Amino acid sequence: MRGAEQAGWQVLTDGREWHASPLPLPADPAAWYQLAAVGGWQAVLADTAHSVPNDVLSSRYDGSRGQTRGWYDLPYSVPVLCAAATADGVQALQRTAMTLHAEGIPLQRSVAVLVATADGRSPGAVRAAATVLTSQAGAVLTVPHDPHIRAHGLRNPAKLSQRGQQAAASLAQAVLTVAGKAWGDPLPPARRPAAFPLVISQGGNRP
Repeated sequence: MRGAEQAGWQVLTDGREWHASPLPLPADPAAWYQLAAVGGWQAVLADTAHSVPNDVLSSRYDGSRGQTRGWYDLPYSVPVLCAAATADGVQALQRTAMTLHAEGIPLQRSVAVLVATADGRSPGAVRAAATVLTSQAGAVLTVPHDPHIRAHGLRNPAKLSQRGQQAAASLAQAVLTVAGKAWGDPLPPARRPAAFPLVISQGGNRP
């Protein structure tokens, strides 16, 4: 969303087919923060796909910062940890929670999302795990199964199911609530990163 005075959302996307390969986007979380500051965006949603426990443990052993800690270190970032609403999915999410806690990474500043893979009620193991995670994460939500997203992505949001739209609104509100608890409501202005220096080649042309 760009500019508080403007109504609605502006979405920067490649507009490609849902099953197309991902764009080669920067992995460094700071690059996304730089993009937000340069563009004047109030909110940036970055969809990443990496194993949080593996990333955290690997960074511990090789002495690097790691992508996960990089996301948590950004000003006003609220990571959303997603997992399938299955027994395997919640086990992976529980391992993630334990790893973050062990490394001192603030799980309470996260929103955990369990994504249903089919219609119907979630299995008992999923509901029990969600109850436990509620006391650890900032919020825990369940997103219902929506075949339209699986087939077409978000190319036509108007065709999303009513339950899906309600879940999206609840997720957005949960992120804002977690951010407000961490930094205050309303949120203070985020620190703006320093601009890159302008480099002029000897020939007088910009590189």
